[in-house]
This record gives sequence, C-alpha cells and structure tokens, in this order.
Amino acid sequence: MKKVLASVFTLFISVSAMAQSAVELPNTQIKDVNTGKKVAFDQTVEKGKVTLINFWATWCVPCKKEIKNVREKLPNWKKEADFNYITISIDESRAEGLVRSYAKSQGWDFPYYIDANSDLKRSLNFQTVPFTIVIDKNGKVAYSHAGYEEGSEEEVWNKIKELSK
Repeated sequence: MKKVLASVFTLFISVSAMAQSAVELPNTQIKDVNTGKKVAFDQTVEKGKVTLINFWATWCVPCKKEIKNVREKLPNWKKEADFNYITISIDESRAEGLVRSYAKSQGWDFPYYIDANSDLKRSLNFQTVPFTIVIDKNGKVAYSHAGYEEGSEEEVWNKIKELSK
C-alpha cells in the first residue's frame, strides 16, 4: 500500500511539474509603482533571462521577511547567475502609497509593481501571499512556491542557478 501511495504521489508531482512548466505568462495589466504606468505582466519579464518574482502585501509579515532575505542575498546571487528580480504587491489600489513608501524605506533598487484588482493573482491562480515564481529563459513558469519559512529562499536560489545555466 505504501508503495502504491508513493507511486501515485510521484506521478502527481511529475504531472504537476510538467503542467507548471507549460504555463504561459498572462498579459494581465499591472501598475509600475514608480512610474504610475500600467504594463502587461508578460512584458515585465526579459526574454532569454531567468526572473524571480515575489508576490507580497504590505500587511504580510512573512512576505516582507522573504523579500528582505532575498534582497540581502541578491548581490552574491547576482555574482553567480544572471537573473532579474521583481516584486508585485497584491494590495488594493488605495494602498499604493504604502507600497511605494515601504519599498523606498527598504531601499529597493529593483522593479516593483501592484496588482491592485487581483487580476494577475486570478490569472496565475494562486490564493495567498507570499507566493514566489521563477520564470525560465523561455518566459514560462518553471517553479512556484506558496508561503515562506526562514531559509526557503535557498530552494528558490537553487532553481535559479539550475535555470540560468
């Protein structure tokens, strides 16, 4: 029975991984918090380059911790792999000022966007933040992860290294 369950679980993971790798990026509109301009999500990802995206909210403590930990590691990570990093807030439009002021107070020097109506969240079919995705060089979702535990950014980093080769 254990072998059967293990086989079913392995099959499920394999099918999920295959399905996940085929996901095309939606052209859902999000807003660049710095410029105030709307941009299609699929246009925020540079073709031929891996992109790490953290979805977050101003009220989400684990989200802020994850972004802080990733940001601290970015200089060393960028020495080993050529990739882009962006964040997308799922806060409501009235919280855009909070998103901007938080990002500035943290010294974010990477692009950050807001998905004020949760259109992108619905397009990507995730329920909660923090939510992390890694986009491969072909512009497809190669990895996704919901939630955050201290140190789990290392799993994301390993995926980035693998995809950047």
